[in-house]
Amino acid sequence: MLHLTAKDFDSEVKHESLPVVVMFYAVWCGKCAMMKPIAEDAEKKYRRKIKFCEVETEESKLLAAEYDTEIVPTFICFKDGRIVGTMRGIIDEDVFYDRIQKIFRNS
Repeated sequence: MLHLTAKDFDSEVKHESLPVVVMFYAVWCGKCAMMKPIAEDAEKKYRRKIKFCEVETEESKLLAAEYDTEIVPTFICFKDGRIVGTMRGIIDEDVFYDRIQKIFRNS
């Protein structure tokens, strides 16, 4: 997953032609560590169809605050630069894929 900071967030997410899923996480978060492999597998499955990125909340506090990521992990889904869906916390792998497909069903 592409690691983002405030410096490159807009160009990599808001101006991307593909749909984008951004995982906001914290290095100290055990739940985030549990979800990261699921997100990485999804990135492989949806290669060239959906872009997956990550933002570390301590490193990018303003972005984390802007996108209301008090609960980590938070997955925010963007299409054409706009938020089209949000998922928070631990999500079963099958449920994660199902939600991604529903959020981006017309992509």
